[in-house]
Amino acid sequence: MPFAEPGHSSTDAAVKRTVCVLLLNNYLGFNVFEPDLTKENAIKFSRFDEDNALSTCSRHPIVLEDKNWLTAEHYYSASIVMSSYLRANIEKAESGLKAAKMADPWYRFKIKNFKKLRAVLMTRALYTKVQMYDEVKDALMATGDQLIIETSLYDYYWGIGRDARGVNQLGLIWMDIRKKLTEQAA
Repeated sequence: MPFAEPGHSSTDAAVKRTVCVLLLNNYLGFNVFEPDLTKENAIKFSRFDEDNALSTCSRHPIVLEDKNWLTAEHYYSASIVMSSYLRANIEKAESGLKAAKMADPWYRFKIKNFKKLRAVLMTRALYTKVQMYDEVKDALMATGDQLIIETSLYDYYWGIGRDARGVNQLGLIWMDIRKKLTEQAA
């Protein structure tokens, strides 16, 4: 009889295991043997997918700070660099992906409070995009109350990263915008 102590039946051992699992579940506040399907059932997108309305690189030009930006990514990438020459080249980039690539390796040339401002800058760009385009707003509202995840394997700030433990800041921004739009509609 596996797992049974000498002099006890396997039923007694099964009862002890069950009691231990129930106590552990009660202590932790969730079922340790029940999978968490929240991330599996989430709305997933890539920041650089030009065909997804929730992407920062989708072809939805925005107007912000008295300038026309080809994508939200163009605005964000140009806003985080200090060099006016680099900023001008980012503004002219053919796609959001190219704009992001131009801004990315220049870490030491980024604005000084970059880490504090990056979420604010991206929120401004995405909120402007939602206000300007009904199709983006409809795509966002169609997510209901589901978790929204940016699926980058390598970006642990904007996405969830390879091990799914990243910040998912882009998803959080979209969910905050969705919440604000829902509150405004009520």
